[in-house]
Amino acid sequence: MRYAHAPREVVLDIGPVAHGGHCVARLDELVVFVRHALPGERVRARITEERKGYLRADAIEILQPSPDRVPAPCRYAHPGGCGGCDFQHATPAAQRDLKADVVREQLARLGGLPGVDVTVEELPGGPLGWRTRVQYAVDQHGYPGFHPARSHEVIPIGECLIATPAIRKAPVTGRQWRGVDAVEVVSSSAGELSVLTRLGRGRPRVVSGPARVHESAAGHTWELPAEAFWQVHPESAGTLAAAVLEFLAPQPGERAFDLYGGSGLFSVPLAEAVGITGSVTLVEADPAGTAGAAKLLDGLPQVHVVTGRVERVLEGLGEADIVVLDPPRAGAGAAVIEEIVATGARAVAYVACDPAALARDVRTFRSYRWELAGLRAFDCFPMTHHVECVALFRP
Repeated sequence: MRYAHAPREVVLDIGPVAHGGHCVARLDELVVFVRHALPGERVRARITEERKGYLRADAIEILQPSPDRVPAPCRYAHPGGCGGCDFQHATPAAQRDLKADVVREQLARLGGLPGVDVTVEELPGGPLGWRTRVQYAVDQHGYPGFHPARSHEVIPIGECLIATPAIRKAPVTGRQWRGVDAVEVVSSSAGELSVLTRLGRGRPRVVSGPARVHESAAGHTWELPAEAFWQVHPESAGTLAAAVLEFLAPQPGERAFDLYGGSGLFSVPLAEAVGITGSVTLVEADPAGTAGAAKLLDGLPQVHVVTGRVERVLEGLGEADIVVLDPPRAGAGAAVIEEIVATGARAVAYVACDPAALARDVRTFRSYRWELAGLRAFDCFPMTHHVECVALFRP
């Protein structure tokens, strides 16, 4: 529950970073999760939530700053402001170190694997102006904006600094959008700009720009519905595909599974590597997910698309030599991992957007006597706490 009384302020000595964009401090016997702080700082903090066994707080005055602290470039990145960015008050190098600490801690605590060497790699382009897809919430007056941390309130936004210049110039903010719940702007790698609106859980409606956009990665171009999932950092898709292929080292004639395969980002280069004597089975629950790869997949007869939930269809797919696993944020889970082990695969490349879910799945793989044989982490979401990992598992 949020405090019903006037917020109280306390002085806290800030400890290590924790998963979720905050750091850990202690107030008497209570753990306090503090946003807008950095490890080693002393801050004056305002308590914002009281939960059973812990508190949440915002740092409102920095009494002893960290040497990694910098002024936040965005005027909305402050306590009570936009909750989209967690680390605008830290240098880019410090942000990557914080994310590495989180991955390392999650692997130790949830994965039972202490001491893993983790480095979060920087992507080209810098910490601002990278985000190619932005969704704005719409407030009760029709103005677009973003939510504060852990709130459904909408703060009208004039400009989002992590968005691409094309999105920042789009005529979206500062005007009213009546009768919709959200406005989404897509800036494709081909230079297309599409604006979509959403009402409730209904399908999005394109109100300007093309209904289909083109995204390029790994030497190929995908034609996608504007609302389709694609990595939001322009360098992410190609970087992740290269890391997956590096870990798996697919050989001609091998059988590959691409689980939660979406638009075929990994299936297409896998198919080229295994060749016509090999095979790639792409499994995706959403038929629209593979629609964007139709032209590419049609030219690769060794790729077979199976529409269905991975946990329901995997058992019937038979054996595989290599597996790409790119599950949703919650992770793969024990049932899917058990079926992957049963395929007899020699290696699995696991693409993870959440280090906690990855760590839980690491523990499950290890229970089958599989090892975490490689790990790379990428700063695909600068200024936020999010980090993308590619892990290699082998029996």
